[in-house]
Amino acid sequence: MKLELRGITKRFGPLVANDHIDLVIEPGQIHALLGENGAGKSTLMNVLFGLYEPDEGEIAIDDAVAKFSGPADALAAGIGMVHQHFMLVPVFTVAESVMLGHESTRRGGLLDLDAARAKVRELSDRFGFDVNPDAVIEDLPVGVQQRVEIIKAMARDARVLILDEPTAVLTPQETDELIEIMRQLREAGTSIVFITHKLREVRAVADVITVIRHGKVVGTAEPSAPETELAAMMVGRAVSLELDKAPAEPGDVALEVQDLLVLDPTGARVVDDVSFEVRAGEILAVAGVQGNGQSELVEALLGLETPLRGSVRLGGEELVGLSVRQVLDKGVGFVPEDRSHDGLVGEFSVAENLVLDLLFDERYRRGLSVDLAAVQANATARIEEYDIRTRGPAQPAGRLSGGNQQKVVVARELSRPLKLFVASQPTRGVDVGSIEFLHRRIVSERDVGTAVLIVSTELDEVSALADRIAVMYRGRVVGVVPGDTPRDVLGLMMAGVPLDDAQRQAAENPTTETLLEEGEAP
Repeated sequence: MKLELRGITKRFGPLVANDHIDLVIEPGQIHALLGENGAGKSTLMNVLFGLYEPDEGEIAIDDAVAKFSGPADALAAGIGMVHQHFMLVPVFTVAESVMLGHESTRRGGLLDLDAARAKVRELSDRFGFDVNPDAVIEDLPVGVQQRVEIIKAMARDARVLILDEPTAVLTPQETDELIEIMRQLREAGTSIVFITHKLREVRAVADVITVIRHGKVVGTAEPSAPETELAAMMVGRAVSLELDKAPAEPGDVALEVQDLLVLDPTGARVVDDVSFEVRAGEILAVAGVQGNGQSELVEALLGLETPLRGSVRLGGEELVGLSVRQVLDKGVGFVPEDRSHDGLVGEFSVAENLVLDLLFDERYRRGLSVDLAAVQANATARIEEYDIRTRGPAQPAGRLSGGNQQKVVVARELSRPLKLFVASQPTRGVDVGSIEFLHRRIVSERDVGTAVLIVSTELDEVSALADRIAVMYRGRVVGVVPGDTPRDVLGLMMAGVPLDDAQRQAAENPTTETLLEEGEAP
């Protein structure tokens, strides 16, 4: 099936998310749609899947114009979509999930679960998915849940499969398994639209790459194109993908975490007796697939969550039991994982956001009032120092791009002397150019002697920044390893494999991206 998007335009008020986009997906082709977060990739695919109606343009299937009033029409036309956030019911079985929405019945109106089980087995065997039709969704690893989503689409005879950021929640090994599945689907004649912002992956699996920037197609490339060329197309200028940093010179232990235990509202151990330390002048990165206790760990360190037991000491002083305000006053800077909800007040100006947690500082006080001149002067200095692209200090922070919003948060937190800098997902939803800048600032903070704790699900970021890496799996620290530990080893540890076994398995079974890095064909 040949699929064409002709002049697709989608607006949300004054924002043009897609601007006259033309795209052709040939039969049996893996077509990568590459672009930064916010470039318009997912919006375009939501138009294709019938979730949005285009303001201009048309969709053609085998040269015939198609009209979609909703996803049901797209599915009927042979287009399936696996969303970044899975559309699965946790308490359903695989078979129940696959038949949901197009249930078949026996005589008497009873659901024909046997037919659904048979379909799951047939597709699982055909593509080597190894999925049990009677397994409960919430009991399955994330990588297997993703296969269930693919089975759902293939069970409805999808001839074009849209994968929206499919590797965002996968380990390198699970990513490798997905790449193999994509190749098998292609060999069977299925076309795949692969939406991603990760350069390594498109080079590993794509047949052709289309790059989108600011809602427009800016060019196409072959998968053999250098990563620097693809990054420049994404950003619109040359960027450095390598972080040049000197070796760390660690000092005394600054942060010491001992036997930290945090329970969720159901009583489950989300942080399970975690212990580690961070020294002054080093970066410790916490790696792991999202949802393995990293968020709760950070909340416990900052006083946002009260642990059941355990100790958090900064410079020998206990932080457990202190308020967030008191923790910050001890010399802790904090960049939360969700800047929109926890790091900024979107309606406040850039100047106001740059002093949100600093108004108790006498630098910004005049008696009982805020010293507006000092706030303005601070904003002017920080905007220049951190290259915050804004119309001025009075512009509402919510109207900045994601990268510039993150710069505001980082600038605020690094504008005072710190003993510990904690950054959770520091470059999530940030453009490549801003990532380059933020990484340099984080390393600079390390180099002045601050202890730095980074939490990131992006292995590229972990490997670039970390002097040491603590890997978390199901609330526990599997191990703490040097910053230059191979990605394949880290990926296996992220799946719960002990270090020694991970090293052996990685040597025996290198992933596709490792083979690419070593110059071998995958």
